[in-house]
Amino acid sequence: MIVSIIIMLIVALIVIALWVSAVQQHKEKQEAERRKELTKQKKIIEESEDVLLNSANIPMSESAYRVIQRRIYDALTSMVQLSPTSKELKNRLNEAKTRMSSAVDTSKSESLALPDNDKQLIALIQGIKKLRAVLRSEHGKGKVDSQIFVAEDKRLEKLQLKINIESQIKRGLSARSANMVGSARQYFEKAYATVSSVAHSDDYINSKRQELEGYLEEISTELKVSNATALKKKNEQEQDDLDVLFAPKKKW
Repeated sequence: MIVSIIIMLIVALIVIALWVSAVQQHKEKQEAERRKELTKQKKIIEESEDVLLNSANIPMSESAYRVIQRRIYDALTSMVQLSPTSKELKNRLNEAKTRMSSAVDTSKSESLALPDNDKQLIALIQGIKKLRAVLRSEHGKGKVDSQIFVAEDKRLEKLQLKINIESQIKRGLSARSANMVGSARQYFEKAYATVSSVAHSDDYINSKRQELEGYLEEISTELKVSNATALKKKNEQEQDDLDVLFAPKKKW
């Protein structure tokens, strides 16, 4: 009888130990998933805040601002649900909610100033690509109206195109002012190829096409004049050499 009781107690202890272990593993798994989700939401917030910081250089519409602000608010909401005792997260959530109802300054939404160096230019283009990716992601989640997404994505696509064209023209003019005609022509030809590859046509595309055609025609004329001048000098030099060769020899 005592042996049976001991065996039952041992079995009970084993069962309890297994149950406690299972519960502990479940809690650890839940905690790992919670931390993973917190990290995910934190990354979303950081990415969104980077986009807003780049708004000083990237012309952004009110719709784009609202999408980014809503994205931050939703991420913070998820983080507060995962960490309900965090006062810091609750404060940030309240701040995000206030910003969502605040007015947005879009006076520079159509203005664009090209950076002075390639590093800044690359950063600008990457910023636009990141903004487009965020809008595409939010649209995929059903958080952005399709009409708004299409309009914003089209606007940003045109902005990328404009940066590409304007930067090539800027480089071409700089090379031309430095008498690097060959390099200038390459920049203008590259910009012209970009303009010509655009399927649609509007006032900007038409004006840039005409502008580039003018630059290329001027460079072509300059190169023709330069080549003619160089050929004339070469012929004159050859003639001078012949005159010296066949000139009467002086008698001493």
